[in-house]
Amino acid sequence: MNNRLKEIFGDRPVLCDGAMGTSLYARGIFINRCFDELNLSQPELVRSVHEDYLQAGAEIIETNTFGANAIRLRRYGLQDKVAEINQAGARIARAAVAQLADKQAGNAWVAGSVGPLGVRLEPLGKVGLDEAQAIFAEQIEGLVAGGVDLLVIETMPALNEAQQAIRAARAVAPELPVIAMVTVDEESRCLDGTAPEVAAARLAGWGADAVGVNCSTGPAAVLTAIECMAEATDLPLAAMPNAGMPRAVDGRNIYLCSPEYMASFARKFHKSGVQFLGGCCGTTPNHIRAMKSFLRASEAQKAAVQHSRSAPIVTETPPAPIEQRSRLGQMIHDRTFVTMVEIVPPRGIDCQKEIDGATMLAGLGVHVINVPDSPRASARMSAQSLCIQLQQKSGIETLLHYTCRDRNVLSIQSDLLGASSIGLRNILCLTGDPPKLGNYPDATAVFDVDAIGLVNIVRRLNHGLDIGGNPIGASTGFTIGCAANPGVPDIDNEVRRFAYKVEAGAEYAITQPVFDLRILESFLKRIEGFRIPVIAGIWPLTSLRNAEFMRNDLRVSVPDSILLRMQQAATPELARAEGIRIAQEMLETARPMVEGVQVSAPFGRYTAAAEVLAGILPGTSKSDKAQPASEGMQIG
Repeated sequence: MNNRLKEIFGDRPVLCDGAMGTSLYARGIFINRCFDELNLSQPELVRSVHEDYLQAGAEIIETNTFGANAIRLRRYGLQDKVAEINQAGARIARAAVAQLADKQAGNAWVAGSVGPLGVRLEPLGKVGLDEAQAIFAEQIEGLVAGGVDLLVIETMPALNEAQQAIRAARAVAPELPVIAMVTVDEESRCLDGTAPEVAAARLAGWGADAVGVNCSTGPAAVLTAIECMAEATDLPLAAMPNAGMPRAVDGRNIYLCSPEYMASFARKFHKSGVQFLGGCCGTTPNHIRAMKSFLRASEAQKAAVQHSRSAPIVTETPPAPIEQRSRLGQMIHDRTFVTMVEIVPPRGIDCQKEIDGATMLAGLGVHVINVPDSPRASARMSAQSLCIQLQQKSGIETLLHYTCRDRNVLSIQSDLLGASSIGLRNILCLTGDPPKLGNYPDATAVFDVDAIGLVNIVRRLNHGLDIGGNPIGASTGFTIGCAANPGVPDIDNEVRRFAYKVEAGAEYAITQPVFDLRILESFLKRIEGFRIPVIAGIWPLTSLRNAEFMRNDLRVSVPDSILLRMQQAATPELARAEGIRIAQEMLETARPMVEGVQVSAPFGRYTAAAEVLAGILPGTSKSDKAQPASEGMQIG
């Protein structure tokens, strides 16, 4: 198929415009406004920006529609005006170009600007790929209706999002040329970790007519990325960097790269094979004018650039079979009934009590100790630290609970690589409790991904790849678990999320505490089509107040009959004993339905967990005594 951009521009360098937002801000539009909406309310203001860039020498101007998609416009209550805003943006730019043609012999083209959605897509986010493509298609339909000449898909942080935008463009307007650009970090990698040469090859394979880099941390990082891209594709290249990194000056973010500095990089970009040159945040008509002067003075022939047309080969390193990864993996594979006890990390640095408890439970025959990750958003010793100390000092295998609350995707990968390197083999992927539930309600949360995205990350690490598809060497080899809550009110959504977790790579599941076995049985029937081994949570209640907390605060289904039994216990001792009896009944009835149980050790009373397991563990008997209380699993 012929390259549509080459049919229009040949091989000559083409100058594009600079930042729309920077120019609008300079004209007094505050950053809390929806800049895209100005196409409707202040079209002459937008047109004046286009005209300034055309007068500076730009041959391609981008529409003021970078954020004009339904997700971003929803923040301003404008999601119903996607078509109207995009059509207006295209027509304003078209009018500016027409005026230029009337005044001088030169010609210019209108590019429809399509920016990112501003949310993560699956597998790391909640927006599906098909949904993203439909959102992009809605925006592109408006741009096409307004009369754009080409499309610029820009500032894409992740390749899967760029892919959906390109697919939408090809579906809506297969005849229009498409320039697809990613944004990179200081190390010149895409924000999802993808190497620029891999990005170039994939963007080309998906149907872009030109590929490149825009925005980012400034010209230097973009140049490095472009040089890598030039080795992976023979498509035209595009470079439109920010005018450096912004600096805070008198309360304003100022981009300090001078027009002359940007022009000097235009020369370097040109020598590296870039055909489409322009600017992003911080660039002004003065920057574009300086770059135009360079292009006029440049040699007619570009420096020869070798283009390798083969994309780098990425090889996976699959993990060992699940039965070889850990004792838990072996038991899951063999369908051996698993017994776990939960040990919560201490609030300080002394974990001797936890080590002693794990040693005692290991002697009784408990298979695995699982360790929550700051449950109820409380500040405690890290779960990873306690896991490794328990394994080293008690000899029992551990299961690391890992939440998405406190880490971005870079930190998540670093943590998991470290956990694998020090011998942790089992992981339970959780979204995590929000900070408002804990003692520090003003603490910030990250939640770059939820539990579904986390399972995807762990599965990729298990296959020797980071989230950008880059090889990491040896695979991590985790057994991957997820959470399930059979008693939530919106069970349809819970089942749907559970299916996504299984599809993402979960190999077993642990439920929230079970008090209503009818609900557990119903849930197990709902997941028959995608069933993985299920380990039932068992929670020995300590009092009526504890039971009410479980029902009302932790969203666990506690039947009225259980509340009545706890209410009828006359003393705290009788209440704890009744709680253990209830837990034993739950275990005995649930055992034929599931592949294992996780028993809480409330308030560090580990003998209470042992008593619940009496009759199952070889080292316990039903006469063992305990004093139960509890803490619990987090949001999954």
